[in-house]
Amino acid sequence: MSKRSHVDTEPEDAAQLFRAAVGPLRRLPAQEPPPRRAPPAPRAHMPAADDAAVLDELLHGHFDATAIELGDELLYLRDGHSPRLLKRLRRGEYSVQDEIDLHHLRAVAATELLAAFLADSQRAGYRCIKIIHGKGLRSGQRGPVLKALTAHLLRRRADVIAFASARANQGGSGATLVLLAVR
Repeated sequence: MSKRSHVDTEPEDAAQLFRAAVGPLRRLPAQEPPPRRAPPAPRAHMPAADDAAVLDELLHGHFDATAIELGDELLYLRDGHSPRLLKRLRRGEYSVQDEIDLHHLRAVAATELLAAFLADSQRAGYRCIKIIHGKGLRSGQRGPVLKALTAHLLRRRADVIAFASARANQGGSGATLVLLAVR
């Protein structure tokens, strides 16, 4: 085993000692800096308020999302129709011919999709459809926004005869069965 001798020497010039240890240097070629990323798109500070304002403009009427509480059952029968229709709808005696799921959509997007779905269902001649809007458990103090929006929009349509919350095995208060007029 060889012993290395350690000599304590004080360098006269630390920079010279560093250059000797590193070796010869080579300059890097000049390069353009990488392009800057595009700034993120602006985000609304109050998206719920923005959605509500847009809905008011779309619907030309007052819409109160807090009008319906969690777990409330939706029931509606247009004037001039037999209460038996609503009773049969609540019992699930009409077979559901199509359905749409509006979960996790913003109110404006849900409004557009629902309007298109209802128009398509009417054109197809469907009698009974199901709208899945969710129970609104994650809506906080605002209540079930999509559920209230669905009820509001359905009441405004002339082709909707009746609607009711679905039975427990069909989604319960998180879904609505809709009876459409046959044209």
